[in-house]
Amino acid sequence: MQKEQFERMKNGRGFIAALDQSGGSTPKALEIYGIAPDTYSNEAEMFDLVHDMRTRLMTSAAFNSDSILGAILFEQTMDRKVEDLYTADYLWEKKGIVPFLKVDKGLAEETDGVQLMKPNPDLDELLQRAAERHIFGTKMRSLIKEANPEAIKQVVDQQFDVAKQIIAAGLVPIIEPEVDINSKDKEKSEVLLKEEILKQLDALNESANIILKLSIPTIADFYKELIDHPRVIRVVALSGGYTREKANRALSSNHGLIASFSRALSEGLSASQSDVDYNAMLKESIKQIYNASIT
Repeated sequence: MQKEQFERMKNGRGFIAALDQSGGSTPKALEIYGIAPDTYSNEAEMFDLVHDMRTRLMTSAAFNSDSILGAILFEQTMDRKVEDLYTADYLWEKKGIVPFLKVDKGLAEETDGVQLMKPNPDLDELLQRAAERHIFGTKMRSLIKEANPEAIKQVVDQQFDVAKQIIAAGLVPIIEPEVDINSKDKEKSEVLLKEEILKQLDALNESANIILKLSIPTIADFYKELIDHPRVIRVVALSGGYTREKANRALSSNHGLIASFSRALSEGLSASQSDVDYNAMLKESIKQIYNASIT
């Protein structure tokens, strides 16, 4: 299974759906979907609602392997079922979509213009559970707001240190050092980031493989060296707060870069929509993101 999933991720046409909003971002995701905070009274009800929201999306006929290579899940989603199968098994067995898991514990406080990942002492245990649930890979996010060379080096060093732990557990890490799209020196941050990533990639063992998830660069095709690197399975792009239209336009200028969108994927979807309207909206959204991803 892993070999087949690896080939699909490396050579397939399509994009990754990011369905991994966690505790902090869940209320906002539900509200955008049309479910107000006063309609649930505790966290358990909230997570039931968000699982229903994700289940509706994953079970839609529009959500299929013709356009979607992989999907990133939140830990609770991994432990729940869709149509009587654990979510990762549903995605792969019923849809042919490769399952990933968000494994970071959120962002630490900002220091020197960046936010590192919070400590994650239970990661080995989570990786073991992920393997048992047939997860292929993981995702973890840091955030860069300023072009501070030493701080950006710290972000990349931390990401690759944890990535090696994930590789040792038999999973494929998605490394996500996001550059804030509103940063005043975004382009300079991207130059520093690419430099540090290339150093780490060149030092990796030849049996190691990673996926990079990056903000869409200011200069088109700026990440070509990363896309072509032998240790990189794929470079995917986050929408980072752009509208779907703007994210797709920027993405289509970057050859070989594919989407891993969350907000831009679910934009316009609502709990109150009929299934016909919902599925039509999702189908159109997926088509647009797919077309931007295959340039």
